[in-house]
Amino acid sequence: MKIGELAKKTGTQVETVRYYEREGLLPTPLRTDGNYRLYGDNHVERLSFIRHCRSLDMTLGEIRTLLGFKDAPEDNCEQVNILLDEHIGHVAQRIQELRALEQQLKDLRAQCQETQQSARCGILSELSSVSRAQPAHVSPAHVHGTHARAGQTAVKRR
Repeated sequence: MKIGELAKKTGTQVETVRYYEREGLLPTPLRTDGNYRLYGDNHVERLSFIRHCRSLDMTLGEIRTLLGFKDAPEDNCEQVNILLDEHIGHVAQRIQELRALEQQLKDLRAQCQETQQSARCGILSELSSVSRAQPAHVSPAHVHGTHARAGQTAVKRR
């Protein structure tokens, strides 16, 4: 099948398929004489696996690791368990951050209980006073993602 059919079968954008190929997550497909990519059922299965992992908010690095174990079915899966435990920890941390963000937004919303002129809006006033008090590059409550930044190591969670 050509790339459009693979994309349609898996609910993936064509450009995303190409991206996963460049990242080495999908094996390089055969090419026709006209230089069209030709994909097989193995590509459908692998791309579906990748999409499922992405729906679980896994990083490409985590997916690459899991694919490595899928490609070596005789290997011990201990590292797969550790990877998932770490990912669960990342998700739990993100949930905590989102709950804190939710509370901040509720507190901010409580600053303006009735509609009035924007000049007297408690929400706008609070946002302005906080922005004056913090440097522009600081965003302490913003939830960036579920994973530790590059260079940080994740700890196994039990």
